[in-house]
Amino acid sequence: MYKHLKKFIFKMDPESAHENAINGLRMADSIPLGKKVLNMMYGYENPMLVNKVWDIVFPNPVGLAAGFDKNAEVYIPLGLMGFGHVEVGTLTPLAQPGNDKPRCFRLKEDQAIINRMGFNNHGVQAAAKSLSHYQDACMPVGVNIGKNKLTPNDQAASDYEKCLEALYPYGHYFAINVSSPNTPNLRDLQEVDSLRHLLRTIRKKADQLEKYGAKRKPILLKVAPDMSDEHMSDVVYVALEEGMDGLIATNTTLSRESVSDRRLAKEAGGLSGPMLLPRATECVRDIYKAVGDKMPIIGVGGIFTGDDAYRMMRAGASMTQIYTSMIYVGPGAATEINKRLVQLMKRDGFTHISEIIGIDHK
Repeated sequence: MYKHLKKFIFKMDPESAHENAINGLRMADSIPLGKKVLNMMYGYENPMLVNKVWDIVFPNPVGLAAGFDKNAEVYIPLGLMGFGHVEVGTLTPLAQPGNDKPRCFRLKEDQAIINRMGFNNHGVQAAAKSLSHYQDACMPVGVNIGKNKLTPNDQAASDYEKCLEALYPYGHYFAINVSSPNTPNLRDLQEVDSLRHLLRTIRKKADQLEKYGAKRKPILLKVAPDMSDEHMSDVVYVALEEGMDGLIATNTTLSRESVSDRRLAKEAGGLSGPMLLPRATECVRDIYKAVGDKMPIIGVGGIFTGDDAYRMMRAGASMTQIYTSMIYVGPGAATEINKRLVQLMKRDGFTHISEIIGIDHK
């Protein structure tokens, strides 16, 4: 059905199509039978896929990456569509409109997307109201946070502190976004000294909130795929040393090496899609070699099939995330990946998803 519907959807500009999808999910959430219909159409459960990470139970290892539910408005209906978790955001202390339009482009030939959205969101106060219902979701909810565009990097730590203070009671884990290519100079925060200061400040703030009664939440660092191997190694070491609980590898890429449409390749922004998969998987493999089981990894970038997710997890990812594949494959993308994961596990003699994590290194 989505194959036919996609022709109509792709006649809209990407951002309008996204807004219509959010409105449709919001409507499904408000109609008495709406959520039940979503779950009947797209839901999927299998005990082989249930995994416990950071003492959080994930019903399956396929999550929805940040960027879709920017304002934490529709994470509950999304959880009924086969996702094992949903990461909302990126959220910033103050509401901001993001970059000028147009800022999102489909590369149909490559099944890819270039976006330069720029953390457009309604701000943390609005999100806090929506996230107050996070415990009603049927899967864990992650909260991705960043800094406002106009905040200089030497004051960025304050923005992340504000996000934590407003949102820490909500969500199951937090993702620190310093790797988006669409906020000027944001990636400079991945430089070792800047990163160490930022993560130390964030960890101190979280410890302070926990001291006054907040429940401890895992804090993850989301990294860019465009770093050198040496720089990535330094970043991983700093994250481990400064008490981060996990890593998300990776964000979108600035590379245009494999883009077929050379006209669209000139558009600024982060590229997502299948061409990112080899680099993202390589990053997961290298990170796992460095940290082993000390720091769980969420693998994201170019995952379209169960085979992609399987390789990512064998490389060391405890979980995976998708986004672009949902645009091209459809709302049943997570369920299709999960079903294929079960087939592959049975083929290779595994009985539980935890058995395959990092198996290529063992």
